[in-house]
Amino acid sequence: MKSEFHAVVRALSQRVIGKTEQIKLAVTCLLANGHLLIEDLPGMGKTTLSHSLSDALGMAFSRVQFTSDLLPSDMLGVNIFDKGAQQFSFREGPIFTQLLLADEINRASPKTQSALLEAMEEKQVSIDGVTYPLPSPFFVIGTQNPGYQSGTYPLPESQLDRFLMRISLGYPNWEAEKAMLKSGSQRTFDHLNSLMTAETLEMHQKAVSDVHASDDVLNYVLRLVTRSREDSHYPNPLSPRATKALLHAARAWAYLHERDYVVPEDVQAIFIAVAEHRLRSSRSDLQNDDVLSQTLLDDVDPLAA
Repeated sequence: MKSEFHAVVRALSQRVIGKTEQIKLAVTCLLANGHLLIEDLPGMGKTTLSHSLSDALGMAFSRVQFTSDLLPSDMLGVNIFDKGAQQFSFREGPIFTQLLLADEINRASPKTQSALLEAMEEKQVSIDGVTYPLPSPFFVIGTQNPGYQSGTYPLPESQLDRFLMRISLGYPNWEAEKAMLKSGSQRTFDHLNSLMTAETLEMHQKAVSDVHASDDVLNYVLRLVTRSREDSHYPNPLSPRATKALLHAARAWAYLHERDYVVPEDVQAIFIAVAEHRLRSSRSDLQNDDVLSQTLLDDVDPLAA
């Protein structure tokens, strides 16, 4: 792991106990300049992880609680008429930040959900015909409750595809939960000291693109996505955007582990987090086992010619 990120993962692991692999995936997603979807039951540590990640990486943070009556303007911002100047001025919404926590994103209406699409894809928002760039780096962590809970709107496939990765924290093991109980029962978000600046993070994000991927690795990725398209077992075959996402996430995972080249194990390490939410339909329960992506991994030989 890149030495700068050792301390980041260690600090986050002290906040979200027993979830080191999920933390590494979250950091990988940020390194790959993507966006992260966390689906889990309430109280699993989704918000804690988001707060801690912004603190450790020195990123400006905003949180938007998605509800059924949330309007796009509540998140993006709105033009306000200034009587003194006799003109409209734009008042930025909470999306103008570096790390946006879109909390319980599937409780908002589809119209509000779709307002995030331009921001996530192009890192800008358009209000009344004027385009406003978002701060850099810009990282969205969307959290959602399982679809079977009341008051939820399934995210459409187009929006699921905007999230580079989807992870689930799950219940902590016995020892982790015991350690959590010993540390105190109060839910606090004590500020973590910044272990990196946002500018340094951007430098690392750019360096990820220089990680080498051989033809063998590229062919392995292509065999995986082609199998998803040829086998009717998969409701949503992987798109070319998913192909690029797999490769870039694998590069970020290799970079995190101090390698300047990608190996098949890097693809396997990130594959479920990148592919599962794309392979399923929006009506599927993502809390189910990650059977589709695991089956795909099992069916495709990384060493095939």
